[in-house]
Amino acid sequence: MRRFQADPKLPKRRLRLGPERRMTPPAAAWPWLALAGLGLFHGINPAMGWLFAVALGLHRASQRAVLLALVPIALGHAAAVAVVVAAVLTLGLVLDHAVLIRLAGIMLIGWAAWHAVYGHRQRVLVGMQTGLLGLALWSFLMASAHGAGLMLIPVLVPLCLSNAPAHELTASGSLAVALAALGVHTAAMLATIAVIAVAVYRWIGVAFLRRGWINLDLVWIAALVVCGLVLLVS
Repeated sequence: MRRFQADPKLPKRRLRLGPERRMTPPAAAWPWLALAGLGLFHGINPAMGWLFAVALGLHRASQRAVLLALVPIALGHAAAVAVVVAAVLTLGLVLDHAVLIRLAGIMLIGWAAWHAVYGHRQRVLVGMQTGLLGLALWSFLMASAHGAGLMLIPVLVPLCLSNAPAHELTASGSLAVALAALGVHTAAMLATIAVIAVAVYRWIGVAFLRRGWINLDLVWIAALVVCGLVLLVS
């Protein structure tokens, strides 16, 4: 029996067993850029810590106090986000990812509504004599009350849970991605509050807040709603 030999002049075609799931470089980069962008957005908000750091520096007449305050503020913020990251990974083990996404979207919109009605009444008071641990706790409570970690869910779900079976979510790879996401967001947030706090303390002064600062509470609420809608329609 003669063997069939392909004509070498014919173009070779590659057999495709199904659609390739590899992310193109732009698609793979956007979640990390979004995490950094959210870190920038969180850092701009005075309620996330830079204003408190400036107040401490002015109270103690020391730029060093401003810089020292930034570290526990960033760590407290990171802890609040880490709680959400852990919750997303844990719920991803027991819930269908589509259900998890819908629940997260509803929670974000509900949190925005709560923040719009009651958020301005909830203020965590910390004195000017507080230590580094008190600053970290204050930052954790403020970030949690504002839903800072919840705002990252539209990025965390596709980054940490996309195309991953439930039994793989506890693997070191998923944990490494989650920790990297937390690190990127926290680094961007820390860099933002550091630049703003030093600039306000040394050159700008806090008086500009009364002259031309926009109402970031409304922007924050709108961001929560947008994140919720993104999850519901995705």
